[in-house]
Amino acid sequence: MKYKNTLQKGSVRYLVFKEGETWYAVGFEFNIVESGDTPEEAMLLLFEALKGYLEAAKKMKLRPNVLNQKTDPEYEQMWQSLKSGKSKKEKIFSSGSLNIAQALQFA
Repeated sequence: MKYKNTLQKGSVRYLVFKEGETWYAVGFEFNIVESGDTPEEAMLLLFEALKGYLEAAKKMKLRPNVLNQKTDPEYEQMWQSLKSGKSKKEKIFSSGSLNIAQALQFA
């Protein structure tokens, strides 16, 4: 099976959004969700978690499937709505894609 992400290369999509009074940051392909009182806090916690996740995967020499998890349908729908221009952008702080090397540099 060919994977998008390996321990050497690939990328992870992320989205930072507000729901109620809480900000959430999601790392799609790793199924990591962090929350914070501000969008910056949620994003920082997510980037730290992504880095830790990748470091642990490399150290333990895990198979690529841990870096290619199925995304929660709710978050995938939010991503698709944002990319098609149909989402409520006032609730979105940031979105994008980090390559594996970038994710290891954060925190």
